[in-house]
Amino acid sequence: MEILALNKEEMKEVINIKEVIEVNKIALREYSKGLSNVPLRTNLNIEKHNGQSLYMPGYLSSEDALGIKIVSVYKDNIKKGISSVPSVMLLIDDETGFPVSIMDGTYLTQLRTGAISGAATDLLARKDSKIFTIIGAGGQAELQLEGVLAIRYIEEVYIFDISEENRKKFVQEMNNKYSKKYNVEIKEALDLEEVIKKSDIITSVTTARNKTFNGEWVKKGTHVNGVGSYTPEMAEIDSELIFKSDKIYIDTKDAIVESGDFVQIV
Repeated sequence: MEILALNKEEMKEVINIKEVIEVNKIALREYSKGLSNVPLRTNLNIEKHNGQSLYMPGYLSSEDALGIKIVSVYKDNIKKGISSVPSVMLLIDDETGFPVSIMDGTYLTQLRTGAISGAATDLLARKDSKIFTIIGAGGQAELQLEGVLAIRYIEEVYIFDISEENRKKFVQEMNNKYSKKYNVEIKEALDLEEVIKKSDIITSVTTARNKTFNGEWVKKGTHVNGVGSYTPEMAEIDSELIFKSDKIYIDTKDAIVESGDFVQIV
């Protein structure tokens, strides 16, 4: 039995964010039609080490796609200088049940999550959107940034993070990578209220348990991506913003019972 192993750099060589955005549109359409089998993920609390381990299987018959992603969330890993969200993806031959590929699930998670926000932004945000704010400068933030830059002609990006050090470092790194590629200015959000009020697109990608910005600051017509909340205890989006939103879309129906953004307002 041969298993193809792909690391982050090898994955970057064979696919880009725009391609993943289009693939995610197909996957979301098939899911919405009820043509996929994606059970609610299993979430194990590892209290001994302040961690969580999540198991996410899925099957899409039309694409012969079968696999499981295992993601762990260990916040204390930051103190050890290693990723706080290690992950692996196992792809399985749906005809024989044999594993055929193992991939860097951490990068795949970043890529997939960024592409979902990119797809949502492409389908729902105004075509003339120019100002984009990201709240959170952690491991998911870079692909959240490129996911939007790849499908809208953004002129200004503002980055906010509760850690000044992380914010400054992220802004510098992203300018080096993307300012010329997408002809965009990437800046620190020194006054979050000020930048939220003028933003056309907002993405919150944190592990916060409380709202990361005031919903009253959001102007009419702004598109908001809420990314980080995956347990009932976590809630990034202000309930008032949810109530006043014109339309609300979720990537899977499980969000209604998993995400504190919704659970905490029921």
